[in-house]
Amino acid sequence: MYLGLDLGTSGLKAVLIDENQALVAEATAPLEVARPHPGWSEQMPCDWLAATEAAMAALGARADLSGVRAIGLSGQMHGATLLDASHEVLRPCILWNDTRAAAEAAALDADPAFRSVTGNIVFPGFTAPKLAWVRAHEPDVFDRTALVLLPKDYLRLWLTGEAVAEMSDAAGTSWLDTGARDWSAPLLAATGLSRDHMPRLVEGSEVSGTLRDSLADAWGLPRGVPVAGGGGDNAASGIGMGVVRAGDGFVSLGTSGVLFAACDAYAPDPATAVHTFCHALPETWHQMGVILAATDALNWFARTCGTDAATLTGGLGPLQAPGRTVFLPYLGGERTPHNDAAIRGAFARIDHAADRDALARAVLEGVAFAFRDSFDALAATGTRLERLVAVGGGAKSDTWVRMIATLIGLPIDLPQAGDYGGAFGAARLGMMAATGQGAALATRPPIARSLDPVPALADAFGEAHATYRATYTALKGLDR
Repeated sequence: MYLGLDLGTSGLKAVLIDENQALVAEATAPLEVARPHPGWSEQMPCDWLAATEAAMAALGARADLSGVRAIGLSGQMHGATLLDASHEVLRPCILWNDTRAAAEAAALDADPAFRSVTGNIVFPGFTAPKLAWVRAHEPDVFDRTALVLLPKDYLRLWLTGEAVAEMSDAAGTSWLDTGARDWSAPLLAATGLSRDHMPRLVEGSEVSGTLRDSLADAWGLPRGVPVAGGGGDNAASGIGMGVVRAGDGFVSLGTSGVLFAACDAYAPDPATAVHTFCHALPETWHQMGVILAATDALNWFARTCGTDAATLTGGLGPLQAPGRTVFLPYLGGERTPHNDAAIRGAFARIDHAADRDALARAVLEGVAFAFRDSFDALAATGTRLERLVAVGGGAKSDTWVRMIATLIGLPIDLPQAGDYGGAFGAARLGMMAATGQGAALATRPPIARSLDPVPALADAFGEAHATYRATYTALKGLDR
């Protein structure tokens, strides 16, 4: 069997698959996010370890773990986990959706070397500007920092004792030469760091270390189990859904939203605000448009209404033309295509007819319009998508998925029951590391059904998308 651990923002998920990639057991443990100041988002790394212990205890109660042959890791990207020379954590981890380093990101992005070497804009959520912020605002912490790890790689350090990162996650730091798949010494130096502060690099399908004996014994695993490099959450989801070849893509309706396209060559275009990263397989890359609040926006509105998302949207009925009300889902800024950390969400064009259902529908539409923005940005780079698979909690809503399909003009496949996301992809990467097999293991999931665009509504959604874009432009200056 093969174990996948996915360290998400809201929880840690563990899945166990057999040699035929069938699900044997799964378990989750929740995590909380601290927001001590506006725009800040933090977690304590010790909570990740406690969540792993809880998930493994639950998994062990459901399955015999003595047959585990490898472990793969997936995790939230961009987080800055700072350790001293004794590998003690120096401060809470600054997470991917933290925007405090907007000024530092702009300063680094003004240096053309960053876009040239990394193939990406330096976004405020990336790791390098966070270190620049720590250097400016917490110099004592910066001076004591001996090692910078991404969240899942801190988990790896605890699991194996090895400080290792892999290419897909490292590409989101603004320190990786994404074409060469190696750390860039000049970019590290620009933030006061060196290679000595970085973990060594492996490919996602390679062995990064072996599970510590004490953990193997406590969890009932064999000793010497290899731990694969793994992948950033989206790259691992790409492995889980078989999105590993040019033309393949997926749309993720999770806390954040992602439109992900696999690429067989490195072809960056930073000006579009599209992310161009290494994939979790050797000599493979991917591009993605990123929306910072997808289901996060819907859950926020549901809480505001004193209910949950399923109840809020349950009575909306089939897809219809957009209403008059416009919602911008920029609760914590936005990445693609705006690279705007200051913009915030808004309802606009509200009138007396705007009841709770109308506002809920506007939230769904706003997120769908943001996906159309990402689709247009990907197209501007020359990337072409032929078909998409939907993943994430929001994909349970046919109305939402069909809305996105109508806006981008492509059918969207829904897999058969099962979770083919980051944890499953991590388990596949563990299987690759243990067996030496590669992309052949990353098959597409069985598809239950497809949701096609609604041609009769295409013009109405296109016009509403134009209004959405104009609303952003009109409101942009108000949050400065």
